[in-house]
Amino acid sequence: MTKFKPFIVLAALLFAVTLVVPALLVIPFTEGNVSGKLGEELKKETKTGTAAEIPQGPAIEVGVYRLAQKKLETVPLEDYIAGVVASEMPAEFEEEALKAQALAARTFIVKQMMSKDSLELPEGALVYDTVIHQVYKNDDELKQQWKQDYKWKMEKVREAVTATRGQILTFDGSPITASFFSTSNGFTENSEAIWPNSVPYLKSVESKWDLQSPKFNGREVFTVQEFEKKLGVKLPNKSTIGTVTERTAGQRVAKVDINGKVVSGKDIREKLGLKSTDFTWERKGDTIIINTQGYGHGVGMSQYGANGMASEGKSYKEIVSHYYQGVEIATSDQLLTKITAKK
Repeated sequence: MTKFKPFIVLAALLFAVTLVVPALLVIPFTEGNVSGKLGEELKKETKTGTAAEIPQGPAIEVGVYRLAQKKLETVPLEDYIAGVVASEMPAEFEEEALKAQALAARTFIVKQMMSKDSLELPEGALVYDTVIHQVYKNDDELKQQWKQDYKWKMEKVREAVTATRGQILTFDGSPITASFFSTSNGFTENSEAIWPNSVPYLKSVESKWDLQSPKFNGREVFTVQEFEKKLGVKLPNKSTIGTVTERTAGQRVAKVDINGKVVSGKDIREKLGLKSTDFTWERKGDTIIINTQGYGHGVGMSQYGANGMASEGKSYKEIVSHYYQGVEIATSDQLLTKITAKK
């Protein structure tokens, strides 16, 4: 019997191998396998590491000079953007319109960080908190303003800001001048109609949604004496005011001849405090009545137009692409890294 023992042992070993080898081959491909989970964990670790290197949140701060209080307030970047969006656009607006506003606000401040402002700012300040730059209010001010509506309004604004986090608008690789205004006359305006330079992405486009804006129509009334004094003109007779001699690409008043003196529509708007350079007027005795269409300078993104587009189902990307011609949505990470490195 003993001479058969080696044969029996060998047979047993071969039988065991035939059982073990297939099991080893199958294990890596079974459901809930180790290698799949390991891959997911590695991806998460890599993503977290990348995010930690992006200088966002408290790492980037904005020095805001509060003109009314005459003091400097230092605010984390994304909190500043939330304060601007909450101050510049009604929180009742569509979410996609609020996202477009957040994108414009972030682009503005990143561009401001990269370039020296032509205005003299107090030490440590990057921007003023008014329309000189962008209107900004902090949480305490918004709580006072919104009262019981603060929670839902601020949550909505912050969601829009978070959804666009790290995104800015660029043209040829640089942040754009992301100008915006309330309501157009049905068309936005070419930049050169208001400012000295022609900007390729700030061109007149149709904005039909503005016709429904509650701020579309405006009216101002002046005496003849007030009108003449403010504009430095002398009206010719009891029935004539002036003749429009040139219009802009956005169908606003470019130039008016008033008794031989040519005055720009821009100057008329500023000196008379009109809502728009799209105006008509009539003289009734000693009174001049001026009717306007639109509210604001008209260059860039119309806020009420953005809301109209959003209500029709357009995304924030479609909105900004309409009002800022030929721009790209890019990440601000590299630019912010350069800004941080300089500090």
